[in-house]
Amino acid sequence: MIPSIALNDGHSIPQLGLGTWPLSDAEVAVVVPTAIELGYRHIDTAAKYGNEAGVGEGIRRSGIDRDELFVTTKLDGQYQGEDRAIEGLRGSLERLDLEFVDLLLIHWPLPDRGEFLSTWRTFEKLQAEGFTRSIGVSNFKPAHLDVLLDAGATVPAVNQVDLSPTNARLAERAYHDSRGIVTEAWSPIKDILDQSVLLEVAKKHERSVAQVALRWHLQNGLVAIPKSANPERLADNIAIFDFELDARDLEAIAAIDAPGSGADSDLIGH
Repeated sequence: MIPSIALNDGHSIPQLGLGTWPLSDAEVAVVVPTAIELGYRHIDTAAKYGNEAGVGEGIRRSGIDRDELFVTTKLDGQYQGEDRAIEGLRGSLERLDLEFVDLLLIHWPLPDRGEFLSTWRTFEKLQAEGFTRSIGVSNFKPAHLDVLLDAGATVPAVNQVDLSPTNARLAERAYHDSRGIVTEAWSPIKDILDQSVLLEVAKKHERSVAQVALRWHLQNGLVAIPKSANPERLADNIAIFDFELDARDLEAIAAIDAPGSGADSDLIGH
């Protein structure tokens, strides 16, 4: 069973999920039931991905009970501004054919618009009304989060960011931890396959590099959302609960990240 992390609102989130970008409706409708059969229970999508209807179809095809799933969606810039997210989430729920999502995220802060605080206030309403169990953000920097917290807003349950062993974001993770925000990685196995340290650790444990990277996320208290449409890779990515990285492994992997690596990559391709 995939372990879960407690959120600051009393709910919990599975540490491993299925990323669905950039799959089409048709593709994701096949991938989702395959993943669920393999044991995935956390599905991540977004309005901008254009595949929420396919995710909903895949969930129906799986035959799984709704209460066994954790479903995340995100609202992008067109839904920023006071109350615009109400229409946005309504559309997402219709496409997903769900009564609620488990986690609703602001997809990007878009600070030049100056609307993410008003959008967050709408998210608070949507949570209070039961249309989403938890609310969070994606691609937010500490400065953006400070705007919410300084306004006395609800502390986001999650910040989903570009993060991997080669882009570990230690300062941002420390900020999140100090404020009770779970850090979630939307790119947990990006730019790792040729990384020499990971190759050595993978050889030592007789595992794939992707498995080592995902195991690193779990042991660091992170949530990882790897993306794949390949059944073999889906199976590989979830087969990470029968081994552990030791202290020397974790120390070696911690030395990989170069300061500032990927610092401006948040909005690229996601």
